[in-house]
Amino acid sequence: MEHLPYGTQWLDEEDIQALVETARSPRITSGPKTKEFEQRLCERTGAKFAVVMNSGTSALHGSYFAAGVRPGDEVITSPMTFAATANAALYLGARPVFTDIHYISGNMNPNLLDKAITNKTRAIVPVDYAGRPADLEPIIELARNYGLPVIEDAAHSLGATYKGKAVGAIADMTILSFHPVKHITTGEGGAVLTDNEHFYRKLLAFRSHGIVKDPAVMTENHGPWYYEMHSLGYNYRMTDLQCALGISQLGKLDSFLDKRRALAREYHQQLSMLRDFIDLPDMSQLSASSWHLFVIKVKKGARERKRLFEALQAERIGVQVHYIPVYWHPFYRHMNYQKGICPVAEALYERAISLPLFPKMTARDLERVVSVLVNFFSGG
Repeated sequence: MEHLPYGTQWLDEEDIQALVETARSPRITSGPKTKEFEQRLCERTGAKFAVVMNSGTSALHGSYFAAGVRPGDEVITSPMTFAATANAALYLGARPVFTDIHYISGNMNPNLLDKAITNKTRAIVPVDYAGRPADLEPIIELARNYGLPVIEDAAHSLGATYKGKAVGAIADMTILSFHPVKHITTGEGGAVLTDNEHFYRKLLAFRSHGIVKDPAVMTENHGPWYYEMHSLGYNYRMTDLQCALGISQLGKLDSFLDKRRALAREYHQQLSMLRDFIDLPDMSQLSASSWHLFVIKVKKGARERKRLFEALQAERIGVQVHYIPVYWHPFYRHMNYQKGICPVAEALYERAISLPLFPKMTARDLERVVSVLVNFFSGG
């Protein structure tokens, strides 16, 4: 039986042709396609500025740098995320502070933020779990009271909306990922969206060795060749080849979102008979979420979840768990993070399974997944 992944890219001949055309052009990196992709991202999200980078992790690193995160600072975030969200704070010598989540949404609980903020806090980083935007309004309001920037980790939520406003034009900075399992792909890649020109300028330099070429900000000017390094940056540039693919993929985003939402709706309908055994995602935000993941929660807990996971794998169905709480990893335990600090996140981890969900998925694929679940819980 053919393996069904939990997520995968969808590239067509138009995407391939975009790559070929750029490969035949004079510039294949840091050229016109990079600028065009950034402009298209701004048009799509309503953000004023976009800076594309070679990964979502680079985008996180750059955004924390732009926000002024330094050694000894603290960055507040959710433990229900990929390790990169927290790791990027460590790259700058800061310490991640984890706050607990809402069990239903998987997103940061704003009511717990106030007590997590200290005089060392430099940024608040909510994560849009599974494609549903975090509850940004109270988070941003609290952050404003403390003079802190909000950096939205929207790696799961390109195309989603929060209270009618597109993700990308809400937080001080918004992070996107273009990994192959995400809504659009550039192979690997990421971006930072912002309306803040100061952040934008810092991000541009950060992705290219900290170098600036604008005469208005240089301390000297020896001639048209001259440039200056103003900060310690990195080589985080994205190629024009990747950006050409991103432009082509971005044109398909609406159709990808429609397919994801239709699949989520069908999953919910077909799995409703199993409510005694599993909790299904909240569908009240069907059109607002970008449905990066369809996460079910096994009511009996970790042992039953493991059995179900293995049963799905035995049928060559790709499943995943999102996420192991970041502070459970040995690296973080060695930094004296303790289990138990975010009990709701830990309860979610012990019950969650992400079922296959991607635009190329067919109705037959979905029925195959549902059949395994029904058989499992009926004792078949």
